[in-house]
Amino acid sequence: MFPMRTVVLGAFVPSLVFDIGTGAMLPIIVPTAVGLGSDLATAGVVAALLPVGQILADLPAGSLAAKVGDRTAQIMAGSVAALAFLGAFLAPGLLTLGIAVAATGAAAAVFNLARHSYLTEITPPLRRARVLSTLAGVHRIGQFLGPFAGALVIHGGDVRNGFLLGVGAAVVATAVLVGVRETAPGDRPPGETLRSRTAARREARRSAPAGPTLVGVLREHRRVFTSLGVAVLLVGAVRGARQTVIPLWGEHLGLDASTTSLIFGLAGGVDMLLFYPAGKIMDLYGRLWIGVPSMLVMGLSMVLLPFTETVAGVCVAAALMGLGNGMSSGILMTLGSDVSPAAGRAQFLGVWRVLQDSGSALGPLVVSAGAALGSIAVGIWATGALGAAATGALVRWVPRWSVHANRTTRRRAGLA
Repeated sequence: MFPMRTVVLGAFVPSLVFDIGTGAMLPIIVPTAVGLGSDLATAGVVAALLPVGQILADLPAGSLAAKVGDRTAQIMAGSVAALAFLGAFLAPGLLTLGIAVAATGAAAAVFNLARHSYLTEITPPLRRARVLSTLAGVHRIGQFLGPFAGALVIHGGDVRNGFLLGVGAAVVATAVLVGVRETAPGDRPPGETLRSRTAARREARRSAPAGPTLVGVLREHRRVFTSLGVAVLLVGAVRGARQTVIPLWGEHLGLDASTTSLIFGLAGGVDMLLFYPAGKIMDLYGRLWIGVPSMLVMGLSMVLLPFTETVAGVCVAAALMGLGNGMSSGILMTLGSDVSPAAGRAQFLGVWRVLQDSGSALGPLVVSAGAALGSIAVGIWATGALGAAATGALVRWVPRWSVHANRTTRRRAGLA
């Protein structure tokens, strides 16, 4: 029987709480850095240390999860995140703040990878997309609620109080993980206690042969990473650019910050509506049924945005962008789970997340490059071209590597 209670309490709830903490942190890094004497350019660098820390920790996260287990890795990550949030709250200078921000990103990388690996392990393939899309939706909800929760904590007080909310969120997420058993009681053999099962697992780990190394996983699966991995990079770039194009175009049109924020919130609200339907379609019909239209819709929205000159027009393009991003909820995690090997899964997913997170960092750089060359519109249109390229890469490589690409590949594999 699928352990839904364990998934909800052991993955969804900790993820929601953890992401509320990180969501509360995002808007206050820059003002905290400025308050410590930084100029705006340096404050932007400090804020960028969050995704940098995440990318740098993706590969070690896979090795750590493979060594200590997914649940233990998540508990360790939650503990480190609590200390990192506290360090940001107490930071006497920019160096300490930067280290704390990077450590939070690293902890998030371990937390995200471990829960991805855990859900891949326990979820049946034909139910996988719904579970992972829901996980992605929970992440979106947490990131959406976090700034509002942080604003309530900060209101009338020090901006750094938002970091204390992060401390509390990380502690609560870790406590939930400690308190939730890995399987439902009915899943244990009669007479087996939690203590005896834990001891048996420790003994099994000691007696088991050494698992694959990171280098071995890279070598064995290099053809996947250099083909389907390109699609992952491109999808990540399109989705990452979404965070940048709306504020930049709003600034270009002279919209005030509150209006731009409302438009961004509209896109986020549309985004959160579609994660479960998207997962169900992927499970019923195959991954391409969501991967292809989501990239086409996002690419189209990027192309249309520079043609807008009014608030209403920007709202339409932003809603379309949110629709495409919401459709793609969980697609990269699902594909990673589909093609990951049983032996060395955590290390494989670590490399997979490097590609995904690097793409997310690349997208805003493409937009910024266009702006630096004198045309924000050209930068945004370039991300629209990335959407078309991502569509082609998915069509080309997903059927080759995933039996769940569509119904045809499932029939060929004897699964339909």
